[in-house]
Amino acid sequence: MPIRVVLEVAPKKSFASALDWAGWSRGAKTPDEALEALVAYAPRYASVAKRARVPFDPPAGTDDLEVVERLKGGGGTEFGVPGTPAAAEEDDLRATDTDRLVSLLKAAWATFDASAKAAGGVELTKGPRGGGRDLDKIIGHVREAEVAYLGQLGSRSPDSSEETAERPMARLRRTYVTALRAVAAGDPVADPRNTKRPWSPRYAVRRSAWHALDHAWEIEDRSTR
Repeated sequence: MPIRVVLEVAPKKSFASALDWAGWSRGAKTPDEALEALVAYAPRYASVAKRARVPFDPPAGTDDLEVVERLKGGGGTEFGVPGTPAAAEEDDLRATDTDRLVSLLKAAWATFDASAKAAGGVELTKGPRGGGRDLDKIIGHVREAEVAYLGQLGSRSPDSSEETAERPMARLRRTYVTALRAVAAGDPVADPRNTKRPWSPRYAVRRSAWHALDHAWEIEDRSTR
């Protein structure tokens, strides 16, 4: 069975995202290159699916992908973000669908945490011009993004002062999952925020999981010992 993919295309960059595999999304200069990058990262994504205990059959090539939507990208796309929701992501979720999405999202978060922990005390390589965040800044950036993504679900962020020192993102993520389940079920969130254009649960998970994995893989690739 082909893997459903949405293509987000801008003049200088494109993203290919697997609709049914939250977080498996890669960008490149052209749509064809983005599809090739998606396939190239399938082995790395397989470990995420395994962590989530969701059976995953990596594609052998781009012929195993089915582009079901082609979206017009914009400035965000060219900046490096798959920022356009797909029409298919507006579909209602059954409880089993929500459980599967939550499992993949938690696996993406756990992958990021493991990559960050493994890189502790390791100097991350810089780009050709010396660019690139250090590890602490990457962790802070991911947390700030997760606060923003929670807001896009229509929920306020928990008080950071109540979070534990050992796991500073744990309470935020619990709040995210609780809000996600509420929105998916059509129930009100516990601490609502006035969000003008809230994200659908499917897109919220795709975006959050992609961001966590993108930086997890960045950390892995930039780690030197």
